[in-house]
Amino acid sequence: MWKAIIQHMPNWTVWIEALFLFLVPLLIFLAVQLIKNLDGRESRRRERLKLLEEQDRSKHADQNTLAEEKQGEAFTADYQANVDKMRQAATDMADVNERPIFLGNLDAACTLFFVDGLTDKVGMDQNILKPLMDWGRSEQKDKELARGEALRDMIIRQVMLVSETECTYDVQFALRKVLFGSVILIVEGIRGAFVLGTPKGNNRAVEEPVSESVLRGPRIGFTETLSDNTAMLRRHGESTELAMLSFKVGKRVGKQLMVVYFRDIADSELVDEVKRRIMTIDMDEVLESGYVEQLIEDNFLSPFVHIQNTERPDRVMAALLEGRVAILLDGTPFALIVPVTYGMMFQSPEDYYERWIPGSLIRSLRFLATSLSLFTPALYISFISFHPGLIPTKLVISIISARQGVPFSTLIEALIMEIAIEILREAGIRLPKPIGPAMGIVGGLIIGQAAVNAGIVSPILVIVVAITAISSFTTPVYSAGISMRILRFAVMFAAALFGLYGVIMCFLMLSIHLAKLQSFGVPFLSLMAPRSLKDWKDFLLRAPFQFMKNRPIFLKHKDPKRRG
Repeated sequence: MWKAIIQHMPNWTVWIEALFLFLVPLLIFLAVQLIKNLDGRESRRRERLKLLEEQDRSKHADQNTLAEEKQGEAFTADYQANVDKMRQAATDMADVNERPIFLGNLDAACTLFFVDGLTDKVGMDQNILKPLMDWGRSEQKDKELARGEALRDMIIRQVMLVSETECTYDVQFALRKVLFGSVILIVEGIRGAFVLGTPKGNNRAVEEPVSESVLRGPRIGFTETLSDNTAMLRRHGESTELAMLSFKVGKRVGKQLMVVYFRDIADSELVDEVKRRIMTIDMDEVLESGYVEQLIEDNFLSPFVHIQNTERPDRVMAALLEGRVAILLDGTPFALIVPVTYGMMFQSPEDYYERWIPGSLIRSLRFLATSLSLFTPALYISFISFHPGLIPTKLVISIISARQGVPFSTLIEALIMEIAIEILREAGIRLPKPIGPAMGIVGGLIIGQAAVNAGIVSPILVIVVAITAISSFTTPVYSAGISMRILRFAVMFAAALFGLYGVIMCFLMLSIHLAKLQSFGVPFLSLMAPRSLKDWKDFLLRAPFQFMKNRPIFLKHKDPKRRG
């Protein structure tokens, strides 16, 4: 009976195709609802975290104030007590050195505290120690000034030869300054301590950015020193509207962070939102700008990057002139740009240095290559496994003959090659520079040829994987390329399960997800679906500068005109 029923039933593939045609809209609807719930949950979580952090911050501030009052962590007029407090604060810090001095004209002792390796000893000897000892050996007696504030002012104005000088009564503040390269001077008879800036900078020379190479354009990149990075932006031209706001991030190990924008261009609400998110950062130490990027992004569950990182000052300046905001952190050469859109991931500074025709062609090529890197293996799997009838007959015969003897399915075959390519890519990055590229090329050739000869994979798949790997390198932003590499495996599994329907379903779900994404209040697909068609002049194609008179409308900037 069952055999007769099955014989009279239509082909199973028809039933399966009809079932998936019904399931695709249902899965899309469920995905949209899931994304909405996740986004709402994430926004509510951020609001709760904001309230909790504000309460904790006020609580910690009160506790720190009470603790300082109880422990007496402040310099007084007692010289020996001040020195003892400084020594106690620097307990278990063997690199903090002392240099006692006697000032004969005041009949008073003083002590210098500095860190070996962080303090410029030559500058300290010439600008602090020598002037102080010469003044102390002078025959003039200044007994009447020994206990007054006039002596402190005279030491700062007449004796010290350093530009950065200040007085402090906070022991912990003085210790932080010492550990950052300054010199602390404690003088008998003077309340408080002198903070004298003499840090030594072992700075890396300005070099060409490794991660963003161009054939035409500036050859300089950011360094790990924040002051050098801000100076690079200032050197782009004279402007009194380029604002730089300083913040301290890191609860235990503090670092300086700078928010950069043009006051007459950037939207005030955008700047306030950036400042608000930065002030909610509460970590022991922010080691790199990647920490900041992950802590202030809109949706941490998304595989796509919401904040662009770059080593190039010209890219940062171009973004600032569009009305965006840049974030620079001390200790890292990577700056952050907010907000970003999907189209920015395919833009390179070189697009604007070349004429508009080659610039537009190259940018369009990047879009095409990114699509190939994402969908090529999945299309190969779906065509071979589910839809061979869509392939030309001669090509099908060639593929079938090439796959003779391959013991694995198309999915396993593709996974073997893709994982091998990813391992080679990662190994090439970690290996020493002299042998990294050679090992990557040789390893790829040997593994590919050996796999084909052993009958593990087919030659056509080697071509597909090679096209995919080469296409993935065309993305100018490395982080965006990583996102595509991750999504490629998801699309491959969908193609192995559902064929072309799975690829289309993945494409629709990614489109829905991208349409929901925002970066600091700006839709992620603003350039693809702009409020004004004028924004398309700098998306897939790069229009001539004569036509690009306005800044992007979606940024809500104060000055919409680039040129008259």
